[in-house]
Amino acid sequence: MAQVTIEVNGRPYQVGCEDGQEQHLRDLAAIFDRQVRQVSQDMGQLGDTRLLLMGALLLADELADARNRLSAQQAEIARLQSTQSRTETRAVLALENAAKRIEKLATH
Repeated sequence: MAQVTIEVNGRPYQVGCEDGQEQHLRDLAAIFDRQVRQVSQDMGQLGDTRLLLMGALLLADELADARNRLSAQQAEIARLQSTQSRTETRAVLALENAAKRIEKLATH
């Protein structure tokens, strides 16, 4: 297990991660640090615990919004796929009916 020092709001924190995930952890920490710094600018110094909590809650809110958008997009994709399937079925039936008519005309 790797150890990485990340910085949030100017304070270092030693955290562990899987080997090879160090840069990913640093990138995540940078996102969180920006969020916490924004909270600090908007609300002033709240104390570390409250500041970190507010940053985490705001990121959780963003995550919930992203999940809701993803769910809505997945539902729309499912709807479009269903519509496409019905359209393809109708097209196949129309072609089959047309072929039957052509065969019928050809035999007469």
